[in-house]
Amino acid sequence: MRNLYLDNGATAFPKAPNVAESMCKYITEIGSNVGRGAYETSHEAEGVLFETRELICDLFHTNQPENVVFTKNVTESLNILIKGILREGDHVIVSSMEHNAVMRPLHSHMLKNIEITEVACDKMGLIKPEDIEKNLKANTKAVIMIHASNVCGTIMPAKEIGQICKDNGVYFILDVAQTAGILDLNFADLKADALAFTGHKGLLGPQGIGGFICTDHLAEEMTTFIEGGTGSKSDSVYQPDYMPDKFEAGTPNMPGIYGLHASLQFIKDKGLESIRKHEMNLTEAFLDGLKTKDHVKIIGIANTINRMAVVSLDFINEDNGIVGFTLDRQFGIKTRTGLHCAPSAHKTLGTLEQGTVRFSFGYFNTLDDVKYALEVIDQCKNL
Repeated sequence: MRNLYLDNGATAFPKAPNVAESMCKYITEIGSNVGRGAYETSHEAEGVLFETRELICDLFHTNQPENVVFTKNVTESLNILIKGILREGDHVIVSSMEHNAVMRPLHSHMLKNIEITEVACDKMGLIKPEDIEKNLKANTKAVIMIHASNVCGTIMPAKEIGQICKDNGVYFILDVAQTAGILDLNFADLKADALAFTGHKGLLGPQGIGGFICTDHLAEEMTTFIEGGTGSKSDSVYQPDYMPDKFEAGTPNMPGIYGLHASLQFIKDKGLESIRKHEMNLTEAFLDGLKTKDHVKIIGIANTINRMAVVSLDFINEDNGIVGFTLDRQFGIKTRTGLHCAPSAHKTLGTLEQGTVRFSFGYFNTLDDVKYALEVIDQCKNL
């Protein structure tokens, strides 16, 4: 039985080369905090931390490393952004394809009297920019949305929506968990005020490290989420108001940052175009192979136009949960079943009741992996 990992939409595996070695080097040879020591190893760690901010800037084509804030993951990033910018009486617009990383903070008891408009997407998971525009109000503070669906892979028209937000003086916050490290994202071209990313998916880094990048204007208006030690302005009982210290209280995840540093360098060396092309070749082969299989239904876009390498299937007349279990235990294929922390998306796609079996390909998968998955899908009929 093969051991085939096809759950890269949840977290990339394997990680980029040198990620584990870099993390191990920090733990076994460096070990020092940043901003808390004047000795050589502390300065070396500070150098890697700053270089990682610069690599994030390179990735998103911007030049303000001080506006790169590191967090545990994209969920924490979105919580900081959402709870830092919204006030009582504000109106916020989201799409109907959002992950709970957006929906749960918006419905948190911490945010009182916030008006939320969920704009419906079509059965392919795609939103129309004009539907965003016609839902703007005088009190609309922000549009917060996913860049590509973690359920069906559909890519949203972010540039058009960003321009609408800019023209109307509304903040645009984009969740790029599924696209960072795969698509070429230009922070300025997207007209975004913040991009929230995570290190362990398309960035091919370890779990436990993520972040966001934001404009000066957004950073100035946001309130802090956590206050504490930063190694700066230690004579004051108040949190520094400058970036990135304003949002980076406490000891940073330096092993994670060392790992992310290695994975970002790998992506830079390989090139986004090469990574994207490979993943789309795999997706195209998979979608083509599914055309002859009448016992499965592709959820969302059935071709490679305007999508990521995330494909959700509904196994007709089968329990999708049992299918996923069978794929793993009998054939060694790791997928993800259920609602993928995105019930609004499944409601939009018509799969809320049964969920889906999600196959998500990564840079280290091969066409042979796709062929094997298609062969096994044939055997998941009449379980």
